Formats: sequence, structure tokens, C-alpha cells
Amino acid sequence: MCGIVGLFLKDPALEPELGKHLAIMLETMTARGPDSAGFAVYGDGDKNRTKITLRAPPDFDDFGSLEKALKPGTSLTRRGTHLVVTVPTADVDATLKKIKSAAPALTVSSIGTHMELYKEVGLPADVAKKFELTSMRGTHGIGHTRMATESAVTTAGAHPFSTGKDQCLVHNGSLSNHNQVRRKLIREGISFATENDTEVAAGYLSWRLAEGDSLGEALESSLKDLDGFYTFVVGTDDGFGVLRDPIACKHAVMAETDQYVAFGTEFRALSALPGIEKARIFEPNPSTVYFWNRAA
Repeated sequence: MCGIVGLFLKDPALEPELGKHLAIMLETMTARGPDSAGFAVYGDGDKNRTKITLRAPPDFDDFGSLEKALKPGTSLTRRGTHLVVTVPTADVDATLKKIKSAAPALTVSSIGTHMELYKEVGLPADVAKKFELTSMRGTHGIGHTRMATESAVTTAGAHPFSTGKDQCLVHNGSLSNHNQVRRKLIREGISFATENDTEVAAGYLSWRLAEGDSLGEALESSLKDLDGFYTFVVGTDDGFGVLRDPIACKHAVMAETDQYVAFGTEFRALSALPGIEKARIFEPNPSTVYFWNRAA
């Protein structure tokens, strides 16, 4: 099961509506994954400023200690159980150490110049409301509704997973060799916070990118190194990519217009988008990398 959505905007006029459309798409996939949901939203960024998205446990209330520990001039925005700390890029490592010392209960969800990542247990509509997704603007975003089949229903196990700066991944399917790949990646210096196979896929792509691959090359390599049945949607600072395994047994549909490119596990996730009746609707081919970015 599980449901994936993605929306890449070509038309800047739609950017104030990104969150609204993404929320509708995510809620439409509720029947495919009612136990948890998450999303990543990308917007304009400043290379000199970096966002650290933090996830707090439900009973966390020591925000004062965290604020005191942060350097003056640091921006802190709270959304539900998540906090976005924005710091000068040069101060990221030092800030992470301060956060770990002052508030060890907080978990880093993502780090990036453009990306904020939110996820939580609950129905997709409730998760979107908790984080005020409909009010978010941006250039592109991806989301996931989860039906846990291989692990407990926890926020940590919800998607997306981020293992690199401005990189995240959502996944529908199952990897059969993820433990083998996990062990290899750990030897390569990649760390993991959960047993979820999707985090392994995210870590694999981050490793390939760190080795010098383009996103397209990293996705091509995954066809050889990752076994199983899967559909990946990957977010980066300037776009998003889609890949299905060679068998392509998991549902997937895409729509493209002059204003946007959209992905959904089922067409109904795309049905409320503006101009969908004139869109080019297609099913992504097996073993084929699709990618759209701001420079294209």
C-alpha cells in the first residue's frame, strides 16, 4: 500500500498555492496509508542560510532552554511538533552540537537551504493541518501516506526520509536486500536512525551523490544495487525525480502541463489540480529515470 504524491511547479504564479495543492493530493491518498504522513516543501533559498528541521516528542516543552542555547540572530519557527532553526550556513555544525547538548530529545528531520520536512503519526489530513501545509508556499514538494507493513507505527518510521542536504525520498514498495545494502552504507559512513528500508534507499542515493554521481546516475545505479519492487520519488534543491523498478508492479501516474508536473500513486490524487483536464497524462515506464528541475 502507501501513497506517494509530488508536485513540481513550472509557473511561479502557482508557488503561493503549492501547500494547498499538496495537502489535497496527500489527503486523497488516505485509504492507501492512514497511519502516518509526511511531506517536504522546497522554496527559494539563500546559500548563506540553512534550515534545520527538528522533530520534538509530543511531551517536549523545554523550548526556552533551546532558544537560550542558540546563537543570537538564529531564527526559530515552530510548527506543531516540529521546529525550523535557520542559521548561517557556516554555523550549521556548531548549531547541531548546541541542539544536541541543550535538547537531546529533539531529532533532526532534515537539513537544507531550500527544504523543510515534516512528518507525524495520524491521518494525512490531520498531519497537514497540524503543520499548516495549506499555508506553505514553494517551488515543489513531495509527500507520503503510510500503511506500516514492516515496522511499528511511529513518527520515526514515517516518510519522507532525508539523509543528505536538501535531499529526501518517499517510497512505495519493498526492498528485499536492504539489510545487505545498509551494512555496506554504514561502512561507507552513512548512518541510519530507523530500520525502515526507505531510509536505506535514501542513504544509498546520498552516498552515490557524495561519490560524484548526478541524481540521474544515482538512480540508474540503484536499478543494479537495490532489489525488490518500488517506486521512488526523490526531492532535491531544484527539482524532483521518479523511478520505478524493472517490473513496475506498484501504481504510478504522472501529469504534465505548462504550469506543473505532478506525480500520484493513483490518478485521483491529481484530479483536483488546475488544468488537469488538459494535462498530458502518462504512466512512467519501468527502469526509466524521470527528472524535472528549475534549470530545465
